[in-house]
Amino acid sequence: MSWHISAKPEGEIADRVLMPGDPLRAKHIAETFLEDAKEYSHIRNMLGFTGVYKGKRVSIQGSGMGMPSMSIYATELIQDYGVKKIIRTGTCGALQTTIHVRDVVMAQATTTDSSMVRNIFTHGMTFAPTGSFSMLERAVQSARDLKVPFHVGNVLSQDRLYDDEIDLTKLSAYGVLAAEMETAALYLVASKFRIEALGIFTVSNHILTGVETSAADRETSFNDMAHIALEAIILDD
Repeated sequence: MSWHISAKPEGEIADRVLMPGDPLRAKHIAETFLEDAKEYSHIRNMLGFTGVYKGKRVSIQGSGMGMPSMSIYATELIQDYGVKKIIRTGTCGALQTTIHVRDVVMAQATTTDSSMVRNIFTHGMTFAPTGSFSMLERAVQSARDLKVPFHVGNVLSQDRLYDDEIDLTKLSAYGVLAAEMETAALYLVASKFRIEALGIFTVSNHILTGVETSAADRETSFNDMAHIALEAIILDD
């Protein structure tokens, strides 16, 4: 048992984990996609479940919002429970006109205004948190098989949701696909512990055009993303 996850040290959490920010989405994924799903933690209502998907044990763990929360749960999953693969499944806001609401975005790399990277790599070094190529490759194939529109590239992990200072127009001009709030921290932790990690997102709104999805649309497209992530995480190299 870690500080924030009440599972037993061995046996209750699988070595591959999906991490939505919302714990109720963790519950939804577990109930919708996993066989024999069992809750292993509800500390702070940050729900965690383990079940079976196509014969492989998979856990679903809520991460909460923001990079500090993501770094806590990802670190404890790896350090205390031996997790080897993590896919963040969340929502994002699109920053390119070629991306539409309900599309799926996969983070090959992350841009961030968070001080986490700078606090670790000092002396002028800018570390680039990147995702697992092998899981990204599998996620791309899964999206193609499922015929789900997807985009792969650089994603902004911003420290503040309500941020008047950040220049989203410039980031869009430099090819950043979308904005979210957790993946740079996940990739940073994954790099430290040498595990595989990937961020996959449903586009819930378009930051430049103001278009948004309805609650029903979000649930349907979120299921597409969860399906892609599960297909990607169960395959071994």
